[in-house]
Amino acid sequence: MEESSQESRDPAEQPEVTPAQTGRNDGRMVTDETVWDALRQCYDPEIPVNIVDLGLIYAMNVEEDLPGEANVYIRMTLTAPGCGMGPMIAADVKRRVQQIPGVRNVLVELVFEPMWTTERMSEAARLMLNIS
Repeated sequence: MEESSQESRDPAEQPEVTPAQTGRNDGRMVTDETVWDALRQCYDPEIPVNIVDLGLIYAMNVEEDLPGEANVYIRMTLTAPGCGMGPMIAADVKRRVQQIPGVRNVLVELVFEPMWTTERMSEAARLMLNIS
């Protein structure tokens, strides 16, 4: 009996399978970097610095058990507990992260412990806002 060409092929001759061929979110996986890039597009409307450089993001976690169905958890704060822009900022965070291909769910948790201070800001943010 003759072997099929598939069975007789040397494994070294097998074509490499790319992520796109495996159906992994059109070749993309939701990475921390992609989420951080989306978060850098979010601003407190009263401050001309993004929320990442302001130090408002306390934690971010991406869980992708199934390809293309990532759950993203974000724990963040505001510059002041009474900030009236809090719900708007949290909604913007959720909207921007949900726009990332492969993200299925986004949970944004607003916390006020520990309290935010200017020490959490990046050096670039401090320079922009003239804070020593």
